[in-house]
Amino acid sequence: GSIRLFKVAGISINVHITFFILLILFLGAGIKWLFVIMGVFFFVTLHELSHSLVARHFGITVKEITLLPIGGIASMTKMPEKPSEEFFISIAGPLLNIAVVLLLYFPMYAFVGPDILHGFFINGPSLLTWKHAIVYVYWINLILAAFNLIPAFPMDGGRILRSILANSMGYRKATRVAVSFGHVFALLFGYWGIVNRNFILIAIAVFIYMAASSEEMQVAVKETLRKFRVKDIISSNFLTLPKDATLSKVLELIFHSHQEDFPVIEGGKITGFVTRKDITNGIHEHGTSRVVSELMRTSFPVLRESDALDKAYNTMQENNIKALPVLRGEKVIGIVSLEDITRVYSVMAGRR
Repeated sequence: GSIRLFKVAGISINVHITFFILLILFLGAGIKWLFVIMGVFFFVTLHELSHSLVARHFGITVKEITLLPIGGIASMTKMPEKPSEEFFISIAGPLLNIAVVLLLYFPMYAFVGPDILHGFFINGPSLLTWKHAIVYVYWINLILAAFNLIPAFPMDGGRILRSILANSMGYRKATRVAVSFGHVFALLFGYWGIVNRNFILIAIAVFIYMAASSEEMQVAVKETLRKFRVKDIISSNFLTLPKDATLSKVLELIFHSHQEDFPVIEGGKITGFVTRKDITNGIHEHGTSRVVSELMRTSFPVLRESDALDKAYNTMQENNIKALPVLRGEKVIGIVSLEDITRVYSVMAGRR
């Protein structure tokens, strides 16, 4: 549900369609309000970009940043493994906003004067003049930094708290503490929103609660999968395809087996990989007469028997693929799918 606006440093900046609802709501409030909204999201974008660039420094791919009515989200292919990395990635956003406040303070002081600049906190936000509107956008950086430093998931402060606690109590327990803070703050925001009939605050409360719970679930999945290896779930009963197999033949194999992703073998070695998505797209675009070699992937990651399942899961997430071949040397010995990995977590979660 997002629309790409542009790219910065290879990162796609997207705006979610619900963001336009926000613009429509404030359209009748005047041009100054629209200026404030656009200014706020400009600095939200910079905030998320700072997270993304630091994450990239640690080898984490960031594909896109999505702007929502309640803020921005940087889509990272995986979370940092080391607490120190999470600390620096998380604190980068608030530090960017604080740096903007510090760097622009004296220019703003000279441009608007102390009465308007400091009046934001003394008399409250105002859009009386364009100078007031500019000051509004300027001080929003301090508010963004303060809000994001709340020590609760999913805010940056929650991740900073986890990175600090993880050194002494372990990653999972530290996550549980930060998630608990997230739930408490969500309930407080929700209560305050209901009392004051502030629907935006209620929406933020719901988002915080759900995001905090999601974070706890992701960590539980990672910790569970880390206990298992690819060799623990791989099945030796799998099918392969020759390069000249037609899509009609592939469909026949899918209908008569539970396999939907196929290694392509030539001369005893894997030369390609065909996923269910590749097959579906090929049939819709060209019919069933095309051969596998015309649509197979020739560049794809592979797994080894000794790989942990959390690594397999992360690899699939990073490459947006739902199955991967498993190799022993250069020989394909099986396939592991996202469904196989999900089954492991479902069974182990049911035992707790």
